[in-house]
Amino acid sequence: MAHKNLRSAGIVGIGASVPEGVLTNFDLEKLVETSNEWIIERTGIRERRIASKGETAATLGVKAALHALEDAKMKSSEVQCIIVATITPDYIFPATACLIQHLLGAANAAAFDLLVGCTGFVYGLVIASSLVSSGIFENVLVVGTEVFSRFINWRDRHTCVLFGDGAGAVVVAPVDEGRGLLGFDLGSDGSSSKLLQISAGGSYRPASLLSVLEEAHSLTMNGSEVFRFAVRAMSESTKRALDSCGIDVADVSLLIPHQANLRIIKAAAERLQIPIERVFVNVDRYGNTSAASIPIALYEAVSNGLLKENDIIVCTSFGGGLSWASCVLRW
Repeated sequence: MAHKNLRSAGIVGIGASVPEGVLTNFDLEKLVETSNEWIIERTGIRERRIASKGETAATLGVKAALHALEDAKMKSSEVQCIIVATITPDYIFPATACLIQHLLGAANAAAFDLLVGCTGFVYGLVIASSLVSSGIFENVLVVGTEVFSRFINWRDRHTCVLFGDGAGAVVVAPVDEGRGLLGFDLGSDGSSSKLLQISAGGSYRPASLLSVLEEAHSLTMNGSEVFRFAVRAMSESTKRALDSCGIDVADVSLLIPHQANLRIIKAAAERLQIPIERVFVNVDRYGNTSAASIPIALYEAVSNGLLKENDIIVCTSFGGGLSWASCVLRW
């Protein structure tokens, strides 16, 4: 879908925050039947960050948000809207966005959560850009934050090796014409929702002694099916997003994919015929941080000087739902 608007909107500030605690593959060897070599071969992950007892989706999100606001040279009181993408919220309600609004002291901001899994940040970025471009808000703070370590079965060697904790945030505001968000593609396939889910804790299956004993409050995943979906979804969604704004794959300066699995990233890049040198990868150090994955990667790309003015960037993701999301940005 093309992003036709009254004014251009884009990222004017960016930040990230990850816990200090590091869990390596060698640490996992002591918890489950696995090995450093197996994890690296199957996922590309070497270590991931794990939140401490006092850290939550809200506290990590606040740190990333403050960093983004500082980068944008904005005060918390100036923030008009906060969108938080998370599937590991502090509570079912109130919204984590409201907690972050309070902790920031952003007294003038509306706030709400998005719960679409790993695609949440891109969904939030598109919504924020639409709100700004239409003139509804002058700025929107978008936060992707996850504490997935609290929702993992640490005896399941197929899932516990994959996920980590962290947060990233951006400030979206008006930018020069032709900059910012140029195009996007959002979609979902609810018929495949059970391939990746936490089955208990909602209104369908409320928490009970049985649900706890059955460990139904932890993530379950059909890895092979999700792998096939992810490669197809990210490559096809990226093409649709680029087509929506008339940009060729060859003109993409940097692809920033959801950092779920190195094999998925390489397979999607190969389908798109984008050299791996133009694909940003940090999954080896953080694992899959779900909705925080792309903003953390984008922040590191900026911090490492990999982006320059007028570069074309594509962010693409897949996630629970199942869902997919891609967007094209001119930096």
